Amino acid sequence: MLAEIKKMDHFYLAHFERQLHHSVEKVWSMLTNNEMLSKWFSELSVEELREGGIIKFDMQDGTFEELEITELKMFSVLQYTWGEDCVRFELYPVSEGCRLILKEKINKMTDHTPKDLAGWHVCLEVIKALLDGRAFHSRESEWKKWHDKYIQAIEEVNEN
Repeated sequence: MLAEIKKMDHFYLAHFERQLHHSVEKVWSMLTNNEMLSKWFSELSVEELREGGIIKFDMQDGTFEELEITELKMFSVLQYTWGEDCVRFELYPVSEGCRLILKEKINKMTDHTPKDLAGWHVCLEVIKALLDGRAFHSRESEWKKWHDKYIQAIEEVNEN
C-alpha cells in the first residue's frame, strides 16, 4: 500500500501503515535490536536506545551519520532525525498482532525524496516478510516499481 503523502503548512508528511500478524514485542525488536535491524536496513545500528541516544547510519564510504533519537516510548514509539527530516515508528497492539505506522516529516521535497519513500516502502515489506518467515528476493526491482509510483504521488501532492 502506497504511503499517504500530505502537504502541511510548513512541511510534508508521509504516512505508511502496515498490519502485521506478530506481537508488538517482535516488531519492536525489528526496529531496535541491531541483529534484527541489520536484516532489513543494514546501514543502521542503534548505539544508545534512549531519548537523546544515537542511531548510526553507515554511509558506506567509511563515514557515519548520527541520527538522534528524539522520542522513545518502549514498545510504542521510536522517533529519530533523518537528515533535516524526522522518522517516527509507532506500534499499536491489535487482536491479530500489531499495527505499524511509519511517518516521515519532510521539510523540503527534493529529487531524493521519492527514493527515500520507495526505500521505506520496501523496508516495511522486508520487515513483514522476515517476520512471516518468507524470503524477500529482489529489493532492487521492488524499489524501482515503487520509486516511479512515489514520483507520481509527490507530483500529485504538489499539484493540489
